[in-house]
Amino acid sequence: MQYTIRNVPEYLDAALRGAARQQGKSLNEVAIEALARGAGIGERQCRQRDLRDIAGSWRRDPVFDSALAAQDAIDEEMWK
Repeated sequence: MQYTIRNVPEYLDAALRGAARQQGKSLNEVAIEALARGAGIGERQCRQRDLRDIAGSWRRDPVFDSALAAQDAIDEEMWK
C-alpha cells in the first residue's frame, strides 16, 4: 500500500530524518514505525487481552496479607 503525505511540519520532518540517520534506516521505515506507534500498534499487530475473565476474582489470603505487612515494617536500626 502506498501513501502520499503532504504538509509535514518542518519539526516532524527533521525529527524523522534525524531518527532515520541515527538508526541507519530509511526515512520510509522510520515513518512507518512512527505511524504504527501512533496508531497504538507495534511492528506486528498483537492480540489484546483485557483481563475481564479474572477481574474481581481476588480472594483474601491471610498468609499473603501477612507477607505484605512484613514488607511495610520499618527497621528503626537502619534509620538512625
